[in-house]
Amino acid sequence: MSGNVSAVNALTTDSVTQVNTKVVGETPAMAMSNLLMSTSHALSNTAHNATSSQHQSRIVMQGTTVQGVNTLANVGSLLLGRVREASIRKR
Repeated sequence: MSGNVSAVNALTTDSVTQVNTKVVGETPAMAMSNLLMSTSHALSNTAHNATSSQHQSRIVMQGTTVQGVNTLANVGSLLLGRVREASIRKR
């Protein structure tokens, strides 16, 4: 009976050793793939943030341009109104 137990133990030991060898052999590849996935995720977040920032900047610049044009248009109307007031006062 002790012969059978040692044969089973040897097979079990061999199986565990093979699994451990497989895991140790795969570890560098798994670590590298985790590094590459983390790096690509960080870079994609950076690209998304840059695009979003550019979009928000364009919206602000467009609003600023509209305000500038409105101010220029109002300055012309204001000057015409003042000239008209001055001509009415002179009468």
